[in-house]
Amino acid sequence: MTTAPTTPGRIAFVGSGPGDPGLLTVRAREVLASSPLVIVDPDVPEGILALTADGAEVRPAVGQPGDVAGDLLKEAAAGRSVARLVSGDPLTNDAIVAEALAVSATGSPFDVVPGVPSSTAVPAYAGVALGSAHVEADVRAGVDWAALAASPGPVVLHATAAHLSDVAAGLAAQGVPSETSVAITAGGTTSTQKTQSATLGSMAGDGADLEGPLVLTVGDAAGRRGDLSWWESRALYGWRVLVPRTKDQAGVMSERLRMHGAIPEEVPTIAVEPPRSPAQMERSVKGLVDGRYQWVVFTSTNAVKAVWEKFAEFGLDARAFSGVKIACVGNATAEKVREFGIVPELVPDVDEAQTSTSEGLLEIFPPYDDVLDPVDRVLLPRADIATETLAAGLGERGWEIDDVTAYRTVRAAPPAAPIREAIKTGGFDAVCFTSSSTVRNLVGIAGKPHTRTLVACIGPATAETAREFGLRVDVQPDEARVPTLVDGLAEHANKLRAEGALPPPRKVKARRR
Repeated sequence: MTTAPTTPGRIAFVGSGPGDPGLLTVRAREVLASSPLVIVDPDVPEGILALTADGAEVRPAVGQPGDVAGDLLKEAAAGRSVARLVSGDPLTNDAIVAEALAVSATGSPFDVVPGVPSSTAVPAYAGVALGSAHVEADVRAGVDWAALAASPGPVVLHATAAHLSDVAAGLAAQGVPSETSVAITAGGTTSTQKTQSATLGSMAGDGADLEGPLVLTVGDAAGRRGDLSWWESRALYGWRVLVPRTKDQAGVMSERLRMHGAIPEEVPTIAVEPPRSPAQMERSVKGLVDGRYQWVVFTSTNAVKAVWEKFAEFGLDARAFSGVKIACVGNATAEKVREFGIVPELVPDVDEAQTSTSEGLLEIFPPYDDVLDPVDRVLLPRADIATETLAAGLGERGWEIDDVTAYRTVRAAPPAAPIREAIKTGGFDAVCFTSSSTVRNLVGIAGKPHTRTLVACIGPATAETAREFGLRVDVQPDEARVPTLVDGLAEHANKLRAEGALPPPRKVKARRR
């Protein structure tokens, strides 16, 4: 016999904000990360859907508000917590208000997580200072033109290109001058945002090609937006930049590129596979349990995952590291170790975005002491193509090294055909290489970047490999770090622009949302 759960699931109406995933509230992130079911509207950006919990079911809202509310209540009654994810702010959307009222009428518990309103966020991203008072209206739902025209401050309107003529006519009929400044923004707060400066008299023609939902700001503040235009004026705004790295490594670079206005596209060039023979790793895990090692040195997050996967095969957990010290080459690797409830004893003190190096760890790794160290052996699980620098350095400090292949790195599968075509034909504005292997592997799986594409290399060895493949190296920072590589690309773009070799930061065509 099936019985209803004693504790029903909770329903949360969650606002995704205006589009930029960075504007999602902390509470909204928490709800998305903990909800096994997310019922979503079609206009929620993909970048926000990517923040849902691993394994969560994401399905579209279907039907009228009463139908959606019924679905929410059914899932909650079955004990399942549900996030009702909507674009913008939930209780400023009439359909979502109707859903919430239907849920409330049943007495079922629910939460509302507001989203950052597009009426203030989009003008701010367009450089329009609304000041302390403004009026907002949705032209698509009908408006009182007389009331809007009488507003003493800026007017913020939600519309589409098809409504621009109506807006111009409606305000002009109430005496608003045709030369009144208007800012028309499509794709607001996203990397494809485009703002067209116009006047009330010209807006219908100036904004005719803009797609999707638009935010119009009408008034003197719109005419002064050039003074505060910070989003669309960044050095790499709208640039499509290729990031040929492994997925785990790409985050820092992609975030830095977004800071400069670029649209990063990550193309994995390396795939990780188990070693051809598992015997070495199996002996090493047994050695950990038997107390064979004083230290385990992790050189990558892949090495950490490989060891834990082997632990899982044998039914082991973190207790197998009892009495063993852990060292990591960098912060990312150390963070991966901490995910399993273990705090590493030794991590080089480097900037989180800095490229991890074996040399940094060797500088602080203690020499073997036959009095203080009960065991003289170090386990070094790593990639099959790793260099010998770390093993040799540990050996010079008196340690016996078990250098074990924990995983193999192989060339990744070729990217999708449109990506390959863009690489070869100049569809990317720039490419950022962080190692010689990323150069070799990208050329191997996708071909050489077009001569129009700017090439940035993190250091001299990477640059030399790029030149060997016939690439022109445009940017090479003095310091081999990801932030300085990306910053150097932005500085180079500004320099070319000052010399007249590049147009002003591009106004990208907003994508339909």
